[in-house]
Amino acid sequence: MESPEDIFYLKQFVKQHPDNQMGWYLLGKQYLLAGKEGKANYCFIQAGEIYDAFERESHPLAEHQLQFLREWSQKQKKKRFARRFALVAIVLIGVVLSLPAGRELNHEEAVSPIIGSQQTVSKVGVILIPQKELRPVGYAWEGLMNAGQSAPLKTIAAKLEEDKGWRNWTGRATILLAVEAKQSDEEDDTSAEESRGVRTSDGNELGVTMFDSNTCNCIPAESSGIYKEYRDWQTKQELHWTVGSAVAQYKKLYGNWPSKLEDLVRPYPNNVLAGEKEGMREAFREVLERLKAKEQAGQSGEKGTEASGGSTGNGNEIRTTSAVGSNGYLEPNWSKPLEIVVDKSTHRLAVVQGNIIVRSYKVGLGADRTPEGSFYVSEKVKNPNGSDNGTFGSRGMTLSNTLYAIHGTDEPDSIGKDESLGCIRMGKADVEELYDLVPLGTPVKVKNGTLPSDSKPAAVRFKLEPKQDETNPVKVYEWLN
Repeated sequence: MESPEDIFYLKQFVKQHPDNQMGWYLLGKQYLLAGKEGKANYCFIQAGEIYDAFERESHPLAEHQLQFLREWSQKQKKKRFARRFALVAIVLIGVVLSLPAGRELNHEEAVSPIIGSQQTVSKVGVILIPQKELRPVGYAWEGLMNAGQSAPLKTIAAKLEEDKGWRNWTGRATILLAVEAKQSDEEDDTSAEESRGVRTSDGNELGVTMFDSNTCNCIPAESSGIYKEYRDWQTKQELHWTVGSAVAQYKKLYGNWPSKLEDLVRPYPNNVLAGEKEGMREAFREVLERLKAKEQAGQSGEKGTEASGGSTGNGNEIRTTSAVGSNGYLEPNWSKPLEIVVDKSTHRLAVVQGNIIVRSYKVGLGADRTPEGSFYVSEKVKNPNGSDNGTFGSRGMTLSNTLYAIHGTDEPDSIGKDESLGCIRMGKADVEELYDLVPLGTPVKVKNGTLPSDSKPAAVRFKLEPKQDETNPVKVYEWLN
């Protein structure tokens, strides 16, 4: 069946990247499905060695036909080069004319006119592909195309487990493929059966390795190494989410951006974050730079790299431009702060980022005594009422300056039941991880029938090393336990 959407974006891709053989091969496949054999054959010829590698045979066109098409292709490339050269010349002339009198144009300004192009490229990034996506390879390539120069050196395409429209961050991930930029003279011991090379216009090679036989109809590569890279990336991404959320909430609370990490890690009651951990300072610099750039782009009316994600009325995911987030995370709304969602019907509390459930915990509630609605974490305190094993456990988070709170409990058997006077009770390890994961100001939504009833726990708890005093000995807490 013809897929106009696939054909359209692949045509745009090969126009922008005429030397990308993988793009030509994928476009040829789509033309073949659409019954346009002539156009498919032309694309397969442009695919060259990629066609031979995937089809395991040379293209059947006669040599004289191939020669004719090659000559025609060379003419088209010359025309494209001439058009691009003219466009670059016009842009450079415009830049020169826009400079103030007496100011010289330096080399960096001439070759790097794109905002954000000087940002450090991440080593590993991940594109998360929806389970319902019928074109996972095309979806991954589309994300890479949209990322452009900001794409990480290695991109992993993976699918997460899904339930009720949520993607489970801690569940089983299926890695489909990985695309890695390599220097042309690098040695690669990956067998041809596992990896396909795509030459880029700058002389580098994109190594494409398939890890899922259902995706490629091939013998997949050995995957233990790539899954370790994915898990390492997940650990770093969680840190970026926490830091990014803290920076965003700090801006809301105080009206200006934090200038240093210490602005976030302060004693009670200004303890936006509960401490530090390895990699946090680097994450802070990256996140702050990106959030400032996003704000500037919004104020100037420019179209930034962010995209609005969401769902259509029939439950299908809206396809949007993939944005490059911290640590090379390729997803719409990468900078959306973490939120807490409480589902009264399943007695679950989840930390979510968009439609991803980052953590999910069993909690104790108070049935109708626990109000539904929107709140925020207005206070974070350690050892409320001076004890780590008292009525409220070792951590407490007040909701919107009310008598409702998320806190620990000295009645662990009440978890999963409706025995509180309205507060949200959590187990000790769970509430301590939540306290470290979400910053002051985090939105909290209490609903009914929202979250899956079960979720796999994380293999490793998120934990910050405390650097400040977060106790409040002068206050007696009387939350509605």
